[in-house]
Amino acid sequence: QVQLVESGGGLVQAGGSLRLSCTVSGSIFSINGMGWYRQAPGKQRELIATIPSDGRTNYADSVKGRFAISRDNAKNTNSVYLQMNSLKPEDTAVYYCNVAIRRTIGLATVDYWGQGMQVTVSS
Repeated sequence: QVQLVESGGGLVQAGGSLRLSCTVSGSIFSINGMGWYRQAPGKQRELIATIPSDGRTNYADSVKGRFAISRDNAKNTNSVYLQMNSLKPEDTAVYYCNVAIRRTIGLATVDYWGQGMQVTVSS
């Protein structure tokens, strides 16, 4: 069974930093894109950063220059990270990782989601 396990959320003061981690557990064949979303209260889930298999990164304007996404796909390790700097109260949200996974040869790639973790930035 494939699961995404997230860690690193919490409470931080404005201007502070947090590093979110998301690790894929279970047997898989390959991973394509990896990314992070967030959902603030009363708002739709928002894509904030992606890193496809070629390593090129893309960011939402709201986090560009403050957040950095990275991935580690070394042998037996499949993780994606989000370094968040200069945090603002408006960054408060539940953060989700998203990973496109092909479990075995011949199967289509499927999006998997982390369980979500709260990030709260106090002013």
